[in-house]
Amino acid sequence: MEKIQYKLESFNGPLDLLLHLITKNKVSIYDIPIVEITEQYLEAIEGIEESALEDTSEFLVMAAQLLYIKSKMLLPKPEEDEEEDPREDLARRLAEYKLFKEASQSLRKSEFSTRYMFFKPEEKIDFPLPEYNRRHEVDELIEAFSAIMARRERRKKPEKRSFSGIVGREKVSVEDMVEKVCKYLAKSRKVGFNTIFRPEDSKPEMIATFLAVLEMIKLNKIRSEYDDRQKEFVLYSV
Repeated sequence: MEKIQYKLESFNGPLDLLLHLITKNKVSIYDIPIVEITEQYLEAIEGIEESALEDTSEFLVMAAQLLYIKSKMLLPKPEEDEEEDPREDLARRLAEYKLFKEASQSLRKSEFSTRYMFFKPEEKIDFPLPEYNRRHEVDELIEAFSAIMARRERRKKPEKRSFSGIVGREKVSVEDMVEKVCKYLAKSRKVGFNTIFRPEDSKPEMIATFLAVLEMIKLNKIRSEYDDRQKEFVLYSV
């Protein structure tokens, strides 16, 4: 049978060679057939004294350790002797080495995938907000609200709330409508004035919502600006 030749410069030290032999023989790190692995290891490092490898002493030290473990495994043991497996320390070192080797290979893949990628450093760009110089009177908001009310009245069918004069008036809290406007502004920095009035809102709800907007503008909680492009008022949180 032709002897397999190993190039020791292909291995990063004795643990790398030993792990290769274990993998090649398809055996477990924690149950090393020490006799066969030791013989293969000695064959692999044969003539290492004449090689030009650096740190050749590491391979020879591992060879000595394998021979020591092999001798302990071959010696008969008394039945009552519960001495630990002499392979245990070597198995632990191999397991740690395998873990770091796999991590190194994973990082190496990332290295090659980003080798030719260049990233522009983060650059902070300040966008000055345009100043809004127009001033609006409350009458303009009232006019916009009246237009919304008129449009809704033309489109909506009579609802059950239309009979509230007979069965009792609907009570709507301005505070509740303030909360409703706040919820709109919590989702977006700005909201259209028309948006806060839902199709299903009753007259009392719409009026309470409008009063809530006026109160919040008065308390400087929100501000309103007219959007020429959308042709409507827009509310912003302050």
